Amino acid sequence: MVFHNIQNLLDDLGLDEVEVVVLANGEGVKALLQKPNVHQRQIQRLADQGVKFLACQNSLRFLGLDDGDLLESVEIVPAGVSELVKRQTEGWAYVRP
Repeated sequence: MVFHNIQNLLDDLGLDEVEVVVLANGEGVKALLQKPNVHQRQIQRLADQGVKFLACQNSLRFLGLDDGDLLESVEIVPAGVSELVKRQTEGWAYVRP
């Protein structure tokens, strides 16, 4: 659902009018794994449109994963919750499907 919501947002507002970042933490980081990943094509298509994908390092560590397990387009942030707070103080909107 989240990937469809993002595409709808980009289609409605336009690529030049919105910046989208997907921040995954907890079990959500599993959606950004290389394998198995039924959403890999959707993620790559969104990344090609400029959507950034971030994964929480703390969550990866807790789940016994590392950056080599993630899709190439995913960046790692030290703590998902801290990244969220930082971005909200910068004026970012938090949308949770």
